[in-house]
Amino acid sequence: MRLPHRPPGQGQPWRHRPGLIAVPLGLIVAITAVDLVTGADIHLGPLLIVAPAITAAIGGPRLTAFVGALAVGAEVGLSAIFGRLATADQQAQIWAIFAVSLFLVAFRIVFERHEQTLDQTRLVADVAQKVLLRPLPSRIGPLRIASLYIAAEAEARIGGDLYAVVRARQGTRIMIGDVRGKGLAAVGDAALLLGAFRAAAHRCPPLPRLVAHLHNTVYWDMAEPAAEDEAGECFVTAAVLEIPDRGDQLQLINCGHPSPLLVRDGKVTPLAVQDPALPLGLGSDVTEDDYTTEPFAYRDGDLLLIYTDGVIEARDGKGAFYPLAERLAACKGTGPQQLIDHLHADLLAHTGGSLDDDVALVAVQRCP
Repeated sequence: MRLPHRPPGQGQPWRHRPGLIAVPLGLIVAITAVDLVTGADIHLGPLLIVAPAITAAIGGPRLTAFVGALAVGAEVGLSAIFGRLATADQQAQIWAIFAVSLFLVAFRIVFERHEQTLDQTRLVADVAQKVLLRPLPSRIGPLRIASLYIAAEAEARIGGDLYAVVRARQGTRIMIGDVRGKGLAAVGDAALLLGAFRAAAHRCPPLPRLVAHLHNTVYWDMAEPAAEDEAGECFVTAAVLEIPDRGDQLQLINCGHPSPLLVRDGKVTPLAVQDPALPLGLGSDVTEDDYTTEPFAYRDGDLLLIYTDGVIEARDGKGAFYPLAERLAACKGTGPQQLIDHLHADLLAHTGGSLDDDVALVAVQRCP
């Protein structure tokens, strides 16, 4: 699932709360009442412009126009009561409130059109994100799964981090990756790799052949004539795992990606391969002979965490990196979703809600 920077449960933005309209209406009543009490010597009418100004920040153009009309009406009424309506100074104040209110209404109209365009863009981005990063099932075979994706930009929906899970014969294959770079180019490379993985993993080739296919997909895409100016600029760090339904082992090929972490009995162990491969897309065309799987013990109840480097490279205000293994060991959760929820809240607390890179987390637990 994709989550925003702020933790879940935080209230809605203040400007969307309808009850706040009482503030500008109360100001009009208060200013009018005080002006009547203080008499003709003190002129508080010009302060009425504050009411439509506040309304423009919390309401739409119609509401702003309504409050502006009330402010103009209140100023006209005060002028008539004190016999100043025909004076040039008072008429200038009335026209000034009217003109500023008109400007605020125009501002709200332009602002709302911009918001509508932005909402449409967000909708398209949400659809694209769901196509690229399909929601992972909470249960697949003997595995329980939970995932998290946080974009570095607060309004972003998709980026260069990726993950996918595919059900194969008598097992499950999982990939997590991080595309070098940002922007649309990174999104395109992520889409290319995810499509290649989902299409090939279902055919159940040996894991080295699958990873070779993924590498060649990225490599030959860079070799296209249209992308010659970017040759050598794109690569993807990735970890590809195969977890059989039976047995007490998993198979791993790591292509320059951070080592997965295994939690067993409160102890955290990195699954560091002895011979890591180059990131996908670097080097030249390869075959399955260029890759070797490495086995690791993975028993019932074990909890596996795979992640992108945006997690371990996240810094706090003093520049300290996020201590993932230490925080993982301190987590009291018993399942994948509890673990993901804990790490999500803890990571945002560590960084103060400001991330410099996208973050992806996938927690997998083998069940009896």
